[in-house]
Amino acid sequence: MTMSDFTSLKFENNKLIYINQTKLPLVEEYVTTDDYERIAEAIEILEIRGAPAIGVAAAYALALSIKNESEEQHKTFNEAYQRLAETRPTAVNLFWALDSVKEIFDNNQTSSSLFFLLINKAIEIHQDDINKCEEIGNNGVELLEKDSTILTHCNTGQLATGGNGTAFNVIKKGFESGKVKFVYADETRPLLQGSRLTAFELSKAGIPFEILVDSAAATLFAKEEIDAVIVGADRIAANGDTANKIGTFNLAVLCQHFNIPFYIAAPISTIDTSISSGDEINIEMRDQTELSFINDVQVTNSNYDAYTPAFDVTPNELITAIITDRKNYQPPFSF
Repeated sequence: MTMSDFTSLKFENNKLIYINQTKLPLVEEYVTTDDYERIAEAIEILEIRGAPAIGVAAAYALALSIKNESEEQHKTFNEAYQRLAETRPTAVNLFWALDSVKEIFDNNQTSSSLFFLLINKAIEIHQDDINKCEEIGNNGVELLEKDSTILTHCNTGQLATGGNGTAFNVIKKGFESGKVKFVYADETRPLLQGSRLTAFELSKAGIPFEILVDSAAATLFAKEEIDAVIVGADRIAANGDTANKIGTFNLAVLCQHFNIPFYIAAPISTIDTSISSGDEINIEMRDQTELSFINDVQVTNSNYDAYTPAFDVTPNELITAIITDRKNYQPPFSF
């Protein structure tokens, strides 16, 4: 099977079509909607996830909010903007995409083609991400040694972006060019984006892999099984501090201890130069039921208190390089 066997995000007939990631890998279910509230909900409950994909979906949702143009469209648009902005506070791509669409709205409110202008902007954002994914893959593969075994965390492929992925596309291009021979995918608790989504995409792409519990990663390093770690990012501060899925920081510490390269792969839009360091990144906290339930099956007492950050911040001094669509940045990071 190939990556073309599924579609993560598609816009057709003025409707957004997306694969419901909460059902993967057991069920490939597609949702079709032109309701911005439904898309906002999809982002919140992780039917749509991954920083670039969130931005693309939010851009379409905001444009769709005025599909039925009326005298109330200014109010409707602003309500949609606020609703979508509240869905995932850590992903900077979300706010970048929303602001890009809002700029078109603010500058063309009297245009009879306003809806189409907004949709065209969303399509432009989507295509831009497709292009950026290709450049990220091309730039990142230059850093890899031949026949590398890669460890990755969470999901960074087609399911997380508008294109073929960030870190995943580096891995995919590396496999196609003979630089990647095998991949280990952390399961990525608590929502198992690695064992459900990355495994699904690795299987589709025909890349040899194994999944593992997050806490088993150190044993692979100790056995000298890992040549590099490549992960994505949800927000990168001006100094290179990087927020990514919880558990990423652990891997960076392991890489430093075992002298293994640790790479971040993300589009340039993920870099937020308005914040000087990771201390300023707003870390989303998830509902504690995500720890006490797995796919609606209760695994522990739901009354137990739980610590539930969705992300952690990896300090810049632990990062070997940040791979972007523009170039590969080396420390000390300056964007």
